[in-house]
Amino acid sequence: MSEAFALDTAGLSKSFGGVAALKGLNLAIEPGCFFGLLGPNGAGKSTLMSIVSGFLQQDEGTINLFGESLNPDDPGQKKLIGLAPQNIALYKELSAEGNLSLFGRLQGLGGAELKTRVDEALELAQLQDRRKSAVKEFSGGMKRRLNIAVALLHYPKILLCDEPTVGVDPQSRNAIFDTLLQLKEQGLTVVYSTHYMEEAERLCDRIAIIDHGEILREGELDRLLQELPDIERITIRSCNLDAQYRSVFGSFGELREQNGSIHLKPFDDFRLSGFYRWIEEENLDARDFVVDRPSLENLFLQLTGRELRE
Repeated sequence: MSEAFALDTAGLSKSFGGVAALKGLNLAIEPGCFFGLLGPNGAGKSTLMSIVSGFLQQDEGTINLFGESLNPDDPGQKKLIGLAPQNIALYKELSAEGNLSLFGRLQGLGGAELKTRVDEALELAQLQDRRKSAVKEFSGGMKRRLNIAVALLHYPKILLCDEPTVGVDPQSRNAIFDTLLQLKEQGLTVVYSTHYMEEAERLCDRIAIIDHGEILREGELDRLLQELPDIERITIRSCNLDAQYRSVFGSFGELREQNGSIHLKPFDDFRLSGFYRWIEEENLDARDFVVDRPSLENLFLQLTGRELRE
């Protein structure tokens, strides 16, 4: 039943001038989940968030929000949603405090409650000491943190984060991660779009890989990786391997030399135990053999392709 989900969609479709941005998208996100939408540029991530937040209307399909059919004109439902868009949505001439006060009033806040929420948001964004500074003076990371704080002013039940770490420094990225994980622990549902594998692996309970408007795979990370072979490749750090050893090494898989190393892509019947037994029998140093395990990046590239896309 849809009551079990914070957000669920069925057959969601959207086209722009004959180009399909979403193609019959089906999603079901449980309350309190940190859900990752992982996809390349143009995959449909921002389109989905724009529809859920009411900025776009779908062509076909249905959306339920906490068990009720989504109505973009319902102010009560809008208060359930927080949106941190990919493009910074702040007034550059206003201060951090001024932006928060303005957006808070637009959410119907006022008086002592508004002041309390603004103070909380400044603390969340770690901008207490810059509350009077104009946003135009802020770094990219500071703007991103404030952008998220604005989205949380009205205490939403679900937060949509669209590529929230684009162009920010490592310190700000970690601050954003820590903040979102803390909020998730407090029960907030987070829908997080990204094309950074390490972010999805670090943050998300469940991941959906999306491309060309379709969900290609969806599930927990460990489940997704079960599609890949246990071993992606084995690298010998030095090419100083005599012909005898090289011949035996080649019996385990396909060999390729690159940048002073030998890379082995194992055959389907490869057994790591047998490989290490051979290393031990030949008195070779196991530290010279690096085993690469499958990763989310391997699966992502396998599903979406390796060509560059802008």
